[in-house]
Amino acid sequence: MADYTFYTVPMSRGQIARWALHEAGADYEQVLVDWASRPPALAAANPMNKVPTLIHHAPEGDRVITECAGICAYLADVHREADLLPRDAEKADYYRWLFFAAGPLEQAVISRAMGWEVPEGKSGMAGFGTYERTIEAMDGLLADRDWVCGARFTMADVYVGSQIDWGLNFGSIPPLPSFAAYAERIRTRAGYQSAKAIDRDLIKAAKG
Repeated sequence: MADYTFYTVPMSRGQIARWALHEAGADYEQVLVDWASRPPALAAANPMNKVPTLIHHAPEGDRVITECAGICAYLADVHREADLLPRDAEKADYYRWLFFAAGPLEQAVISRAMGWEVPEGKSGMAGFGTYERTIEAMDGLLADRDWVCGARFTMADVYVGSQIDWGLNFGSIPPLPSFAAYAERIRTRAGYQSAKAIDRDLIKAAKG
């Protein structure tokens, strides 16, 4: 048995978790989920009945990890040999921007895609404030550094990078120079390339 069972759908946030698995060098077995008939084992593991869901078959028993940011953080912690965790001086940026991307950035992008508008005077009640303010904050981070923590790639870049890469591909974030340059660096990663190749092939096969 592989160390991990990975429930996923190729055209989904499962791509983030797969990339994280590859960066960590984790041994995993994928279970492709059909939206129309999800396996009972998935629902048993994750009451939200959604992907990605990761089961770590640890020596002391199975551990279930869900939510892409959580999966990224967990894999970095368990697979310390991959050197994806932050150094002491990097921890503030690592945790700040990992969870900024999982919270305000994703909320802002989804709200814009759904056509949801924050009522005037209510931006303080929204976790992201406004779409424009969120994008400006992300641009401010990436305008003068290569990676989230500065000069060194960490697991935070898997999550933040996935949000930027996806957003550029689908037009949900603007093609600012800082975002385009960051995405180009992301796409040179061997883990990114190997993970994306698998999902591209699965998507192509599904389309016939």
